[in-house]
Formats: sequence, structure tokens, C-alpha cells
Amino acid sequence: MHRGNLIYRVSAPFNTHPPLSILDYKKLCETEGSNIPLFLQYWWMETVCEGKRWDVLFAYDKQGAVTGALPYLIGSKLGFRYVLQPQLTQYNGPWFRYPHRNMDALKRAHFEEEVMEQLLDGLKHLHLTYYQQNCAPEFTNWLPYYWRGFRQTTRYTYRIEDISNPEAVFAEFRRKDRQKMVEKTMPLLHRVDISPTEFAQLHHRYWKSKGEKDVLSKDLIERVCRTAIQRGQGLLLGLADEEGRLAGATFAPFDDRCAYALLGALSPECQLRGVSECLFWTLVQELSGKTQSFDFEGSMDKDIGYFYRSFGAVQKSYFSISKWMV
Repeated sequence: MHRGNLIYRVSAPFNTHPPLSILDYKKLCETEGSNIPLFLQYWWMETVCEGKRWDVLFAYDKQGAVTGALPYLIGSKLGFRYVLQPQLTQYNGPWFRYPHRNMDALKRAHFEEEVMEQLLDGLKHLHLTYYQQNCAPEFTNWLPYYWRGFRQTTRYTYRIEDISNPEAVFAEFRRKDRQKMVEKTMPLLHRVDISPTEFAQLHHRYWKSKGEKDVLSKDLIERVCRTAIQRGQGLLLGLADEEGRLAGATFAPFDDRCAYALLGALSPECQLRGVSECLFWTLVQELSGKTQSFDFEGSMDKDIGYFYRSFGAVQKSYFSISKWMV
């Protein structure tokens, strides 16, 4: 029997040995590297869930080797237990450790379904009231969820699949809407470094100027930016005008597969048009060579979707899975 209270084979009460499954997952992430998507990584979950509870479910083959994992944030309120997406985390959901790279479609589906059966058995032992997770775009077979009564909503993000050649990426920008805007505004701006603290302050000022409260705490923004940068997996940059006044800033975490335009903010005092376009363009240039793809952190909003597509980004679907468990 494998140690860990949340593993599907274990019948011990919840919270008997919570650190064990976390430590096992840390070792798994260190071994697998970017085979495990960024937002499912141990270090990411530790960062965004600080002060909260998170854990991992595992699935195993007959020899005891890990075949899949499901990291999750768990909370409780008024006696009800739930699993939800952590803040700043586009995806959670299951991860599969395929035994072979070139499995045919039939064997791949069978393997995924066996792993999911184990992980969903593990969910039952959590005694949840509600479950909701967004799965990475690479997860395409949600049938095991369906068979257990879960619901699925298809959502969309937008990606530039290959940023190895920035000039080729720029050529795909819609000329009228994006290329001309960058060509007009970029000469009026210059790249500046900005600290996580300064960025968090700008982010809050930006939302306040729109008459809204920032849903993210300054501490969370600073912590995520600082941790990713220290690991060499985050890019935080600003653009300033000719007088040195900050026009806007953006933050993108990344691994060697994909970068994510996670956070951005414009200075309320800046009157220049096209700063957002220039920030995206600067990100693509600086991330080229560090990662393969660039994800705009999609939206279901019609206008925002059009804006992202105008950079030559391709629409990518992903699943939002949910269920009331009572």
C-alpha cells in the first residue's frame, strides 16, 4: 500500500498524512519537468495556495509506478467542502504519465480512462460538496468525468504556437489593427525593469481607475512574480514613455513549452494608445528562445477574443469540469 491519505487505495481518514502526498508530488515534478504543465507544478501550487490547503491524488499501475496525478485546492465553508481553481491558475485537472510516447489512439484512451477511474475514486473519499477545475488544453477525453455525472463547459484561450521567429510572428499580426499600432507607438516607449512590488501597486491603481476593486491581493501578485522570476520562469517588464513615466507593465510565467500572459496593467495617467499591443510584442520578442508558444490567457468575451486573434493567435479549447457532489 502506498503512503498518503488521499491516494485512491488508502482508506485512512482525511488529513492523516497530508505532507506525504505533497512531497511525493514534488519529487514527481522534479523528475518530469515540463512534461507536467506549469500550472500543475508543485512550486506553482505552493505559491498560489500559500495560506490555503492543497493536495494531490495519485493513480498507479500494478507495479506501483505513478501513472497520473490530480493536484487540487480544497476549501471549506459552513461545513461544506469544495475544490476550486486557485487564483492566477488557468488550469488544474488531471495529468497523465503515459507509458509510451507513441501510443495509438485506442491504447491511449484506455490508459487515460483507467487513470481517471482511480483519480475519481480518490475524489469520492474527499467528501466534497462541489468540484470545479479547468483542464489544460492537452486534456481532450473527459468521458470518465461524464460517466460519473460531472458536467463540462468548453472554454477558449488563444495561442501563438511558435514564437521562435519573432519577425514571422509579427507578420501574422493584422496589419491595420496591430502592426500599425505597434509601429506607431513602440518608438515612443522604452523597456524598463519593474519590481514585483511596483507591479502589484500598478495593478491595483489600474483597477481602481476603472472603478473596480482588484480581486487579487498585492501579496499574491508580488509572491507569484517573485517566485517565478527567482526560478528563471517568469518575465516581468514595463514600458515607459519619453519622459520616463511608466505606461504599462506585464508579467508572464513560462516553462520550455509555453508562456502565459498572466497579468498586465496600464498606467491610469498614460494617454498613449497601443501600449497593450507593445507590451505583448515585447513579451514575444523576449520570450523567443526561452519557450515554444505564447498563450494570451484566453477569454470568452467577444471583443477580447477578437483582440487576441488579431495577433495571429489560434483559438484553443479547454474543459471546465464541475459537479455538485450531494
